Amino acid sequence: MRIAIIDGTPEEVSGLETILKNLSENLHTFFDITTFSDSDEFISRFKKNDFEVIFADICTSGTETIKSLRKLDRHCVIIFLASTSEHMPFAFSCHAFEYIQKPFTTERIINVMTEALEILPAESRYIEFISNRQTVRAFLNDIVSVVTDAHYLDITILNGKKYHCRMTMPEFLKKTGTDPRFIPINRGITVNAEHIIKFENNCCIIRNGTKFPVRVRESALVEQMARDYNFEKTLRHQQTIPEK
Repeated sequence: MRIAIIDGTPEEVSGLETILKNLSENLHTFFDITTFSDSDEFISRFKKNDFEVIFADICTSGTETIKSLRKLDRHCVIIFLASTSEHMPFAFSCHAFEYIQKPFTTERIINVMTEALEILPAESRYIEFISNRQTVRAFLNDIVSVVTDAHYLDITILNGKKYHCRMTMPEFLKKTGTDPRFIPINRGITVNAEHIIKFENNCCIIRNGTKFPVRVRESALVEQMARDYNFEKTLRHQQTIPEK
């Protein structure tokens, strides 16, 4: 997840960065944080879809910068930072996600970011596991399939690489936070709905060409789970912020 901070006060920027980095580690969600000390630097470099979340100090960013930002990108989450509540009407006229008064607290930032994560795409979430005596960090979106092999799992990644790690399927699913994109299609086989091409002849065909058998008695349920996930994903992508 790419996050921008527009704030001219170094101490506050440092404090916010620390909170976000700690939250990133706790949630196993990668935050790529870029800071800007003035609005001119930000707006000169900004392009649509550069950031999912933008923390903007109203005194540093200014109203014109926010207006320009919203014209360029209607979908990013804008979180205002301000010393008083006087700019609140303007903030929400720009469809800000939240308005945080300074001095902010760690709890306040965590609560707002937790709420923001619920409406943002989950591409930045990852898990860690041990394979070949090394710690592997894999983004959930890149995991194609997980197959049980005795007391181990074979985890296949989008680039074709396969990791052999000592873990049970329930342990894997728990690590993902029971992420809905991971669908158990047969005993010891879980696939990522993001990479399913189609179901055919009681088989689940994955983007890389692999075919996995689907439990015959539960094939309808498995296919419905995949459709439900993609339907919810489509709804999230269709959510737009009205232009002013």
